[in-house]
Formats: sequence, structure tokens, C-alpha cells
Amino acid sequence: MIKSSLPKILSSHTSDESIEWRLRIDADLPFFNGHFPEQAVLPGVTQLDWAIRMGCQHFGYPNDVATLEVLKFQQLMLPDSEVTLQISLNSAKTKLIFSYFDGDKRFGSGRIALSATSLAKVEIR
Repeated sequence: MIKSSLPKILSSHTSDESIEWRLRIDADLPFFNGHFPEQAVLPGVTQLDWAIRMGCQHFGYPNDVATLEVLKFQQLMLPDSEVTLQISLNSAKTKLIFSYFDGDKRFGSGRIALSATSLAKVEIR
């Protein structure tokens, strides 16, 4: 995991097994440097890191990922934009499902399968 600094959270909304954060993607974030010279774009690896860290922290799991599934990066996330990050916990509680969007515009999505070993440690507590 790259351990990037997290974006500015403007607001949040929680329900039973999901959370949504409205995020500000400031132009001065270091991840834009050199990615790309013609048009700065937030790297997919940074988006993935944020989803893992924020989702695991919210749901109380260690950042221990077994696999990543159906990763899609549909639109470019640009500097000085606002997006919503939605993360849901599936019913078996082994996967986090994430999506970055702004209205009808989809930026990225995927499933994060958490390590069974880490989940067992959390359930023992």
C-alpha cells in the first residue's frame, strides 16, 4: 500500500452497511506531480489506496487486502474537483465495494476482498 495522504472530507453520510464521503481533490496534492505533464490526473493507485484505507478504517478492519476484483477507472479525476466515494460492506463481510462518482459521472469502482486471517482476528476481539 502506498500510504498516500487522504483527501479533504467535505461531508459524510452513513447507513447500515455503507458510507459516502464527499471529497475535495485539491490541485496541490503531490500525486498530481508528473502524472501527467499535459493534464494532471489523480492516479488510480491513489484512488484505490484511499478506498482501502478509508473503508477499512470506517468498518474497523485492518488494511489487509487479499485480492482486488473488477477494478474499473472510467473517467479521469482532475485537480480541484469534488467527488463522492461510496463504500459498502457486503453481507458476508469479506468485501468492500467502492465507487467514485459525481452525479451520473463515474470515475472508478471495484471490490476489495479482505484477508480472511485479518477478519478472523477482528472477530475474535
